[in-house]
Amino acid sequence: MKKTRVCDLLGIEYPIIQGGMTWIANAELAAAVSNAGGLGIISPNAGMASDGNPVDNLRGQIAKARSLTNKPFGVNLPLQDPTIKEEIDVVIDEKIPIVTTSAGNPATYTQYLKDAGVKVLHLVASVRHATGAERRGVDAVVAEGYEAGGHNGFDELPTFVLVPQVADAVQVPVIAAGGIADARGFVAALALGAEGVQIGTRFVATRECIAHQKVKEAIVEAIDTGTAISGRKLGPTRGLKNELTTKVLEMESHGASAEELQSFIGARRARMGKLDGDLVDGEIYCGAAAGMIKGIVSAGEVVREIAEGVEAVLTRLQ
Repeated sequence: MKKTRVCDLLGIEYPIIQGGMTWIANAELAAAVSNAGGLGIISPNAGMASDGNPVDNLRGQIAKARSLTNKPFGVNLPLQDPTIKEEIDVVIDEKIPIVTTSAGNPATYTQYLKDAGVKVLHLVASVRHATGAERRGVDAVVAEGYEAGGHNGFDELPTFVLVPQVADAVQVPVIAAGGIADARGFVAALALGAEGVQIGTRFVATRECIAHQKVKEAIVEAIDTGTAISGRKLGPTRGLKNELTTKVLEMESHGASAEELQSFIGARRARMGKLDGDLVDGEIYCGAAAGMIKGIVSAGEVVREIAEGVEAVLTRLQ
């Protein structure tokens, strides 16, 4: 597999980054990805009780990851988190080398993190966001198309058109995300101008991930049309189709306001879906690539299959 600037920047063998999926980007998963040569990422609330403290939980997840790997791993920091400053202080205190930031203005904390020696990768969904993040000093941008699971950009740009335009607009390395689950997607991302990929949904259906077994099985059973975007007034969110998404889409079609949607969805449905395995009323963030996932394997296998599959894809293209 080709080495890129992302490998040098992050100190990793393969430019494959695990998504920092809220509630389920746990230490065991991150360590397995890092041990296989990619970059594992921890979520501050991974596996946390519904009334837990994400700051304390983050410290515990970092300690666990360090007991399982001596390779680099990072932390995902949604900038809108109520405890974001405390989470950042944990990252700095624990000397975590890399963070991915999202859901907020990179101007707020990027320099603070960089002054502490932390590499910052910021998630963007448009050229405007990418150039703005570059001006604020981020080390790389993650250009995420709306094929991705979870919260997406309001413009809903697909990966295939977002990545090349971002790559043309910035000088920092671009990492492609959204709809990537195998070596074919990796090669396509590099052809579009990216120097690495971020993968979420494929890593959910792994043995190390703490997502509920029902969720993993639902991803494996999903077909090409098994996900939907809903909640557009709050922020487009892609997840597995279930009774919740059907109800939200119905409310939207009848003109429900953002406040009404927020009141109905509430704050804990993502945990209900991912950790409790509520396939009916829970939010189950899931990318459109779910239909490509055919089994639950180890996270290391995912990394190795992509790394080893690249040459076969390139040979087929010759």
